[in-house]
Amino acid sequence: MGMLAPQRPGPRFAEVDAIFDACVAQARERLDADTVDAWLDLAFWLGRLGRGAEPQRQWLLHGAALLARLGPGLLAPLREALAALQKTPDGRAIGALLAVLPALRLFTVADATGWLAQVLALQRGSSVAIHHRAIDPSAALPVFLAESPGLLARVPVAGLGRWLDAGLRLHGHHPDRLAEFLRRESPDSRALFNRERPGLALADAERRLMLTLRALWALDEPILPLPEPTTDGEAAAALPCLEADGLHLPERLAARAGVGALQRYRLMAAHLAGHRRWSHSLVADNWSPMQRLAVETVEDARIDALLLRRFPGLGAAMRALHPTPPADPDDAADSQRRVSTLRLRLTRLSRALLTSESGDDLERECVARFTESLSRGESSTREMATLALAWVARSRRPSDQFAEVIFEGTQVDWRDDNRHLWRFIEAGDEEDTLGDQPPRPAEAEPDELPPRLYPEWDAAALAYRPDWVKVYDRLQPAGRAADIDALLARHHDTERDLKRLLDALKPQDRVRLHHQEEGSELDLDRAIAALGDLRAGLLPDTRVQMSHRTDGRDIAVLLLMDLSASVNDRVKDPVPAGEGGGEPGAESGETVLSLSRAAVALLAGAIATLGDQLAIVGFHSDTRQRVDLLHVKGFSEAWDEAPKARLAGVQGAFSTRMGAALRHAGELLSGRRADRRLLLVLTDGRPSDVDVADPEHLVADAAQAVHELDAQGLYTHCISLDAQADAYVGRIFGARCSVIDRVAQLPRRLPEIFLGLTR
Repeated sequence: MGMLAPQRPGPRFAEVDAIFDACVAQARERLDADTVDAWLDLAFWLGRLGRGAEPQRQWLLHGAALLARLGPGLLAPLREALAALQKTPDGRAIGALLAVLPALRLFTVADATGWLAQVLALQRGSSVAIHHRAIDPSAALPVFLAESPGLLARVPVAGLGRWLDAGLRLHGHHPDRLAEFLRRESPDSRALFNRERPGLALADAERRLMLTLRALWALDEPILPLPEPTTDGEAAAALPCLEADGLHLPERLAARAGVGALQRYRLMAAHLAGHRRWSHSLVADNWSPMQRLAVETVEDARIDALLLRRFPGLGAAMRALHPTPPADPDDAADSQRRVSTLRLRLTRLSRALLTSESGDDLERECVARFTESLSRGESSTREMATLALAWVARSRRPSDQFAEVIFEGTQVDWRDDNRHLWRFIEAGDEEDTLGDQPPRPAEAEPDELPPRLYPEWDAAALAYRPDWVKVYDRLQPAGRAADIDALLARHHDTERDLKRLLDALKPQDRVRLHHQEEGSELDLDRAIAALGDLRAGLLPDTRVQMSHRTDGRDIAVLLLMDLSASVNDRVKDPVPAGEGGGEPGAESGETVLSLSRAAVALLAGAIATLGDQLAIVGFHSDTRQRVDLLHVKGFSEAWDEAPKARLAGVQGAFSTRMGAALRHAGELLSGRRADRRLLLVLTDGRPSDVDVADPEHLVADAAQAVHELDAQGLYTHCISLDAQADAYVGRIFGARCSVIDRVAQLPRRLPEIFLGLTR
């Protein structure tokens, strides 16, 4: 092709005419002749699509640069994707797609092809269709195109595809929820997206970090994640910080400068632990911002020096991660740039204090004073403040007052924001502007704990949906304990037969444990001694309880009751003679719930006789946003009037999200010290919930939860009251299940099953 501008077939647009010759000239500078021909051919094709000038204009402006970066192999998949999009109601989005394509973080043609495939998959999965033919454009596609540059700045193309597939699978039929998912405004979207980000998640490193803090620092504090940065890149993430509620660390880190992510987390945690042990707060009212920044830098250097004195193996990682500041613009003779170099000079001082490699005379003097101070012991925050003030007084420059500050190359990777170093006494102007505000009313005490977040297994994706289900712990409201006694009286024959079995199994080596904070009865001698101390004006010993331990059996049992709405159904099983006072063959007037109450009461009495540990918890769910765990009896409670009253108060409601309940029950049971820990599940139906359309999804999740409990050493057994349970209960619990076809037999069968499992 010659150097003259080519003839343009098809419609002509004024917007294109204005830029055409310049774009062709630039393309010929970047591309070979054959690629220029192909680039122009695609531009002419875009002009004939009937979508106006924008698609052709965007390709002329950016297409040559894309081809120069990715190669001519991009042309075929791009044209194929645009042709497919043109045949749908979303053809108008072609211009927006070509506009956003140059801004994407794509390194190869394969990356671009993968992203284009995701665009088409989203269009197909989110469009309104009749008989598999789209009739309305996708409301989610413009959102995805607008969000793609920020998404691909954080995750690779493959990870973005997995995240998008999850969003379509979960919210494909709800346009508003899907748009919220694509903007990462929902918790499930953020959790799934963070799983695809490269690097190590804090959740995966949390246990190791906490063990390190306990072993090396005797520090038992929560480790909490910092919010995700609002701008692209890890560098924009908030700094680690030390708060009263624990240690706050970035929620995800990648390797840097040859130092692995876990080692970076350990450095951050060690630095915060060092502050907790060795730093003391200062009154900040009379300090300038420059002085405070200098004090923070020198105090951080002291903490790191003390860390290296205790753990010298951290030195290599610190030296690798500490930035080497760029050249000081003020040192250049011809520099006219009006910028503040304060942070740059402080970073240079920080590196000198870390490595003892000083530059000018002032740095050498500071290093000498710093070393001398530490040679006398651990030094103190106050001594470091004096050293920092001396440095400020001698290093001050007129340029420190400029608004533009050099930040590049000044952030030390593992150090925190030092908010804990300062306390303010006097109110500032911002407080004065508030005026006299009326006192805020005291907040009412919450009636439940904050929710625990649990994952849910997605069998279709063979992966977890992280932080998907909210589980709330609540104390079951009490009913009347006399109702349970009345139930037991109606099943007196079963209770009598059960006592015969218990006499054979009851251990004879029960041991009294005196001097206990909590127990089943009062230790009279200790109580009298405590009363005497109290009357004498002394602080009494509160350990006045007595409990029992059975040396022959060491079993902890958690009974998980299904309290979904179906337990309110009346039992249609005929009642055998002698059970509940009914005539043989008569229809039962009881509900599944009343029989479950009786069975649980009999079981609790049997376990109390044997001396085993027992907790009783009920559960029901109302979508993944609320799974209630209703505590009827705690492990440390005796089987007396209080748990009986709570058992009498249980009611059936909502649905059965079993997997989340199993995971939370496993957390409760795993903390018990026992030779054997047994989780009994009493249920009357298949796992289900109103926000789940696929009936197999929650069955698969419950099965995965059972596998997780097995890995923790917890034995799980299910007692099902569903005559159709064979279709699914074996998939969840394997052979560890008992199906009671006649629900009226439950009061007799439940204790027998327990005794058979623990004989």
